[in-house]
Amino acid sequence: MKEGEANKLDCDQCMERLYAFLDEELGESGVTEMRAHLDECAGCEDNLVFEQRFLDHIRDACTSDRAPEELRERIVVRLHEPPAATT
Repeated sequence: MKEGEANKLDCDQCMERLYAFLDEELGESGVTEMRAHLDECAGCEDNLVFEQRFLDHIRDACTSDRAPEELRERIVVRLHEPPAATT
């Protein structure tokens, strides 16, 4: 085994860490390992691009609709009201 290969990620390890990488949850060494693997592996790079686009579409879909301000205010008021008494 060549020097430095012990720290190299294989494709399975890269895929296991992909979402942590995309969510910026890896430490500096983890990012460095991921970048090194992605720079050398077109298949994993393709997966990264696909997953990033997927997450972008999800994010866009989840934030495009927003309740009207009046409705939001009514909900907040209702949440702060004491519970109705039951008989």
